Amino acid sequence: MNATVSPLHDKRTERLALLLQLERRARARDDIAGLGFLMVNDSRQLLDYQEAFLWQADEQRIVACSGLAQVEANAPLMLFLARLCRHWELHPEPGELRDLGAPDAPAELRDEWPHYLAAQLLWLPLNDRDGQRIGSLLLNREQALQRADRALLELLQDAYAHAWSALRGNRPQSLRGLLRKRPRRLLVAGAVGALLLAVLPVHQSVLAPAELVAREPAVLRAPLQAVVERVLVQPNQLVKAGEPLVQLDRRELESRLESARQVLTAADAQLRQTRQQALFDERAKAALAELTSRRDQARVDQTFLQDNLQRSLILAPRDGVAIFDDPSDWIGRPVNLGERIMQVADPHDTRLEIQLPVADAIALDNGAEVRLFLNSLPGSPLPATLERYGYRASPAADGTMVYRLLAGFDEADPRLRVGLKGTAKLYGERTLLINYLLRRPLAALRAHLGW
Repeated sequence: MNATVSPLHDKRTERLALLLQLERRARARDDIAGLGFLMVNDSRQLLDYQEAFLWQADEQRIVACSGLAQVEANAPLMLFLARLCRHWELHPEPGELRDLGAPDAPAELRDEWPHYLAAQLLWLPLNDRDGQRIGSLLLNREQALQRADRALLELLQDAYAHAWSALRGNRPQSLRGLLRKRPRRLLVAGAVGALLLAVLPVHQSVLAPAELVAREPAVLRAPLQAVVERVLVQPNQLVKAGEPLVQLDRRELESRLESARQVLTAADAQLRQTRQQALFDERAKAALAELTSRRDQARVDQTFLQDNLQRSLILAPRDGVAIFDDPSDWIGRPVNLGERIMQVADPHDTRLEIQLPVADAIALDNGAEVRLFLNSLPGSPLPATLERYGYRASPAADGTMVYRLLAGFDEADPRLRVGLKGTAKLYGERTLLINYLLRRPLAALRAHLGW
């Protein structure tokens, strides 16, 4: 009789020794990854199975699989197991191991069960000391669990859960784990934090496109109605005062001047002849006044045309650079009296012109702080001060309505020159953060609802 009992007793002793060895090795692990590798691979020493998987509750994914060094989260099997575990997490049973099969799966997953899993799947939930679920060990096998094996697995389940919980206490919990553990406290803390941020005072600020323009440019306008014959300088060329810049067409003026000279010559000759006749003819003496005014009018017309002929060559009014577009756009183009052709300005005597969209307008006062981020130097903002705010919106080049603002620079900077573009940041009055964030949504809502 002792001979028949001894082998069974030895087998139980051997399995208990294996259980103790697994427990010791589990508690000796230094990290969760090593513990997970041990759980899915070395648990086979105690219970036979085909595959083992480790489900981590806070990350909601399979983190370890037997026979694999790294788990591919997007593999079809892993996605299928993740859907199963999420379903079983939503319908928790007491923290006891269970035999699960296809009938325990959601209806939409039952047909897929035979493609991925065997007939039985052992579900070993692992909980921390507070009873919160930290993960589950899944053992895929063909046979149902025997009663003797269940007792050993329950002891192994407690050992794995204790070891995992101990390692987990050395690292910060994820947000999902914290929400599960203390949802009300975290929600209250979040609401209080959001309220404090909402009433935080901040400067109103807005971004707008900006360009450097000349502070006091000399504007060259057409002195008469004519056609541009030649542009004698190139854009951004340095010019001196009195240097020719634009030549207007002279041919019509020269023709009219020649005609005026002939009229003056004829009027002068007729006046001299009439003066000779006036010595003995009373009627000729009476016509002298009319002929004299006619001669004077012809002389004035000639002088006017001579002056216009001289003004057809437009000269630079000051030293600086010529600011205008492509010369080919002007050659052959008719211009009206007073039409602007170009500017002459000091390239380094600049100010900032800002085009603030109407939708982004905030309350700004003269002297408000402005920072310019040039496209060529985006990492070096340049300080400026708001000098003038246009109260009336005007259309920009792209058709949008903008307010035109002018700002002056606090210090001279050699990097500043006419024509550079960038983005200006304007700072307004202080307001609450919630007002700053909801300003545009509230404005759009008011426009739609009419309140």
